[in-house]
Amino acid sequence: MPVIESVSVCIARVPLDNPVSFSTRQVTAREYCLIRVRSRDGHEGLGYCYAVNSAGRLLSMAATELLAPRLIGEDSHRVEGLWAEMYQDALLMGRAGAVMRVLSAIDIALWDLNARTTGLPLYRYLGAKALDRVPGYASGGYYLPGKSNDDLAAEMSAHVRDGFKAVKMKVGLKSVAEERQRMQAVREAIGDDVRLMLDANNAWRDLPTALEYARCFEPFNPFWLEEPFSPDDLDNHARLAAATPITIATGEVEAGRWRFKDLITTGATTLLQTDATVCGGITEWKRIAATAASHGLTVEPHAWHDVHIHLVAATPNCTYVEWMPDDHIVNFRRVIDQQLVAEDGNLLLPQGPGLGFQFDDEAIARYGVVYRGEDAAWITVR
Repeated sequence: MPVIESVSVCIARVPLDNPVSFSTRQVTAREYCLIRVRSRDGHEGLGYCYAVNSAGRLLSMAATELLAPRLIGEDSHRVEGLWAEMYQDALLMGRAGAVMRVLSAIDIALWDLNARTTGLPLYRYLGAKALDRVPGYASGGYYLPGKSNDDLAAEMSAHVRDGFKAVKMKVGLKSVAEERQRMQAVREAIGDDVRLMLDANNAWRDLPTALEYARCFEPFNPFWLEEPFSPDDLDNHARLAAATPITIATGEVEAGRWRFKDLITTGATTLLQTDATVCGGITEWKRIAATAASHGLTVEPHAWHDVHIHLVAATPNCTYVEWMPDDHIVNFRRVIDQQLVAEDGNLLLPQGPGLGFQFDDEAIARYGVVYRGEDAAWITVR
């Protein structure tokens, strides 16, 4: 019986070699909240979430002061009960946002611990639909200083040469005319048979502007248009979905099954991008995916392929894992010791127990943040 002995948290701050831009912001560094849940029998489960540019201290305190103490001495198999109790603790402090991200990371660590205890890869422990590989789509197309349309087209076509049958690029930062030129260059480079996804990162504030861009995109047959508005603007998501043949996708920063119920019932989206590191962990992600399936909807999880590969491999109404080909943009890969492998547009499923990786101690020594009053990057609750 895996009884929880300790919970440890570390914030790793990993600078980007070259800052990148979205339609709404620039990213210079990424902070990650890393979680270790250790059982008395010596097994250890890992979880993590994204702490954005500088919110790591907030997440660390939510872990050590609010959520971790509840787990000590508990049986890690009691995942549903522990989730409900942590959620109740978080109810007044953050049932979305920072506290829910920490809850997500801890929940992932519990599932990882239980899978490692049995010696199974996480997707097998969850009940696999695939045992060897799952499709991926290559995600990139960021805005960089001096990056030309030819550079963007070359980036996307390189993914196609690597075997990917779907690629994603950023949109929304430039004018309609400039975005049309970017998209034309990409579509000509990748051909008509490759799915092209677009990510607007909450670019627009009103329906007329979003429609102007959507009409520009439509001739290039994008597979989906992601996050056109603020995630709270469900009405405009629904209006845009009704006004364009492009599938509207959203949900990557949403938390809790109730919010996803709203997305579905309002018609704001027909494709959910539920993120297990945000929505409430694997426990809540599974509930949301099941609800989506009952409505005939697909879930295509956002980013973080090291955890989402397991969920896609275990969920019938999932198609793709979002694949970041290198560690320049999503540099979480720099803090773990094993990397996923892409082959002919598919991601090979890891065969080791649990998530299939460990946190890299040398990387933590380099990137781990030691806060004032602490003597190490890892803070442990026992």
